[in-house]
Amino acid sequence: MHEISKPVKKKDHDEKISGEALYTDDIKDEGMLYGKIVRSEKAKARIINIKKPELPEDCYYIDYNDTAAINRTKVIMDDQPIFAEEIVNYVGEAIMMVVAPDYYMATDIAEQIIVEYEELDAITDFEKSDIIAHEYSYKFGNPDSAFSKADYIIEEVFRTGYQEQAYIEPQGMIAYYEGDKLCIDGSMQCPYYVQNAIKYAFGLEDDQVRIRQMYTGGGFGGKEDYPSVLACQTAIAAHKTKKKVKVVFRRREDMTVTTKRHPSRTIIKTAMSNDGEILGMDIDLIMNGGAYPGLSSVVLQRGLICAGGVYNIPNLKVRGAIVLSNTVPTGAFRGFGAPQALYAIESHMAHIAKKLGEEPVTFKQRHFVKTGDQTSTGGKFREPVMISDMLRKITAKSNYYEKYREYRNQKGRYRKGIGTSIFLHGCGFTGSAERDIIKSIIHVYKNRDGNIEIRVSNTDIGQGLKTTFSKIAANVLEIPLDRIEVVPADTSIVPDSGPTVASRSLMVVGRLIERACQKLKSRWDEEEVLIEERYRDEAEVIPWDMDRFCGDAYPTYSWGINIVELELDILTGMNKLLNVWGIYDVGTPADYLILKGQMEGGLLQGIGYGSMEKMESKDGILQQKSMSNYMIPTCLDTVNFDIEFIDNPYEFGPFGGKGAGEIPLDGGAPAYAMAIESAIGMDICKIPITPEYIIERLRGEE
Repeated sequence: MHEISKPVKKKDHDEKISGEALYTDDIKDEGMLYGKIVRSEKAKARIINIKKPELPEDCYYIDYNDTAAINRTKVIMDDQPIFAEEIVNYVGEAIMMVVAPDYYMATDIAEQIIVEYEELDAITDFEKSDIIAHEYSYKFGNPDSAFSKADYIIEEVFRTGYQEQAYIEPQGMIAYYEGDKLCIDGSMQCPYYVQNAIKYAFGLEDDQVRIRQMYTGGGFGGKEDYPSVLACQTAIAAHKTKKKVKVVFRRREDMTVTTKRHPSRTIIKTAMSNDGEILGMDIDLIMNGGAYPGLSSVVLQRGLICAGGVYNIPNLKVRGAIVLSNTVPTGAFRGFGAPQALYAIESHMAHIAKKLGEEPVTFKQRHFVKTGDQTSTGGKFREPVMISDMLRKITAKSNYYEKYREYRNQKGRYRKGIGTSIFLHGCGFTGSAERDIIKSIIHVYKNRDGNIEIRVSNTDIGQGLKTTFSKIAANVLEIPLDRIEVVPADTSIVPDSGPTVASRSLMVVGRLIERACQKLKSRWDEEEVLIEERYRDEAEVIPWDMDRFCGDAYPTYSWGINIVELELDILTGMNKLLNVWGIYDVGTPADYLILKGQMEGGLLQGIGYGSMEKMESKDGILQQKSMSNYMIPTCLDTVNFDIEFIDNPYEFGPFGGKGAGEIPLDGGAPAYAMAIESAIGMDICKIPITPEYIIERLRGEE
């Protein structure tokens, strides 16, 4: 094990275990007001009238008329109103807010408000929508020629549903003024995203806005984009009342109105020769952006880049679109478009193999990309691609091939299955965004006592960044860990090192910390030193062209393989996991136990995505909106996972580290789906594969 990989106690362990850590809802200041949002009950409608009760003393109504400058939430575009004006576009859209000295008083007043609507035609089935918010396409080789030469074509349609982030702590924000400065404290992943949204809505400059991240109880992408919406709403209330205002969601509200993983539909057509050779593929992917596109464009980009998986398809055509509908907006979620695309391509490759009478993994391995191959977008795999070595290790450990043969053509009520997924995940932002848009800046400061402050805007949301960033600095400077502090993410103190998303924090920002500490080490004899480090491209890349969707989409990739073994009861459709294996190439782990926890948690999320996390929208209304009817895996649904990392350091990552936060979710669903297919002897083309759906398939009802 590398020295930096040796586990240490997390920097924030003691305050979280003791209960000293303060989360947003722990703040209860004297004179604070509490907000409750009144929301649309219609998928699409015109607001005709709002009947409101007379307000008690020190209570307020807040709506779009109270906006300071622009009634729009800035994410990528300014497409979403902070409060609805004339038209509502989804069930749950914010119309107004009631602010009162007590949360329950605010809720009681809000429940008395009657909104009268004129209902309009709504689009609630995204596959029937013709409203395209974003679309991209690219091709590799000559796919038209490949299809014209094909002896036959295999075509399949794959569908995936919503997935709820299910973070422990619901969304919450507090807004107030310090003199003339507008301040926001809250649960978030990206303080500077929130700052930019507030600046835009209020017409303010940097020094007029202060954003502070509170201790944050999980995010998984759900606190990347949505906090900008809630922060603007809460800030408008503070602006009108001139008092501190807190808005914290209860779980049902959180699940009803916040962004989810994009539902998707993928059509894959594969041109085949009579000797079983893949000549080319045509992949068409659409995702449901909901009522407002938000971050959907970049989610789609990553999905399309992952569409061909880990395979060298000689001729490939890929296109995709974000379509809008009158449903809850979708947004960032761990994996960011890759899980939808990878589920489709992994399933399709396995189905082709079975049609050819081959074992799926052997068939897939023949098509693996190798070091030096071109990527599907015309980039290059420069770093060692070690998935064949990883496959040998994990299949030997799991006894995969023998079990696959054993589980074919089973009889009886209880049947076993085993399935595999092989996948990759690009590290960092797509294309040239790190260089041209994010432009990360970090500070490392040595004070007069010889202690170190790391000043970055990246947030610790449970994944251990405070610890891993500190370990990088401690290992470079050769000083004890307790002499290093990661300063809380506060835009008045820390520079903009970019958001905590896209598997970039350790690889990109950790690398800046490493470089800054190397410079600091050479100036250690100085009494007080501040080192500023800015992002620059270090890896050789083929420039990214977004218009042509070509070039190196990412400087490097992380890789993974999962194997799931289960036992299925064909009478009830219920199953239990028997074994789960995972092997990953994420460069050098910055802390073995932290990374193992990431892999175990992400893999279980992926298995939940593929098995039980069913969330449906009926007429634009989510049917599962509480933890009593939206199922996520618990300790009773899992087993001890066998997780392994291979040694493949990345030259331009801190101590060889690469992105690791998102890749563990990418493989769980397809591996689980392949295990179910192995048990029932049928191909399946949609997730989640619930017990009810298994019974439908076994009865031939679909």
